[in-house]
Amino acid sequence: MRRGIYDVRIEHISGNLTDHYDPGRRVLRLSDGVYASTSIAAVGVAAHECGHAMQHAEGYTPLSIRTALVPVANFGAKISWPLILLGLIFGGSASNILLQAGILLFCAVVLFQIVTLPVEFNASSRALRLLGDTGMLIPDEVKQTRKVLSAAAMTYVASVAASLLQLLRLLLLANRRRN
Repeated sequence: MRRGIYDVRIEHISGNLTDHYDPGRRVLRLSDGVYASTSIAAVGVAAHECGHAMQHAEGYTPLSIRTALVPVANFGAKISWPLILLGLIFGGSASNILLQAGILLFCAVVLFQIVTLPVEFNASSRALRLLGDTGMLIPDEVKQTRKVLSAAAMTYVASVAASLLQLLRLLLLANRRRN
């Protein structure tokens, strides 16, 4: 509420690592391990999700782009690999079209992951500022929280790197089939 955000609900959800902010419903959902915990890591994760709510309230452009890409990325994630596999299994020009369509849909997934990077880093930055500026955590705890959030952010970086390498592999396969 310190940032003038009054229309966001906080809900408890089951599971682990299921914490997220839903901009469409304006709901911050916290998992079992975060919702009822006062650990530094849990406070950091909750503050990170609050960072997404702050982004949404301020109209942070990368979050808007990411939100718009969600349906396309979800569709691409479901359909790209079946198309790619069909394109690799069958021969002829139809298989090339399937392969290219699959790769194009996979590109949407990769684009979503790339756009996610600044969104996640910015939410963590906002969380750390919030925790430090409000005195919710002492400086040493903020430093520990920074380590937790940085480690979490690196999972997004690793995911983008893996997806880019996979995309490169697919492009090389498609090019080899064409030649």
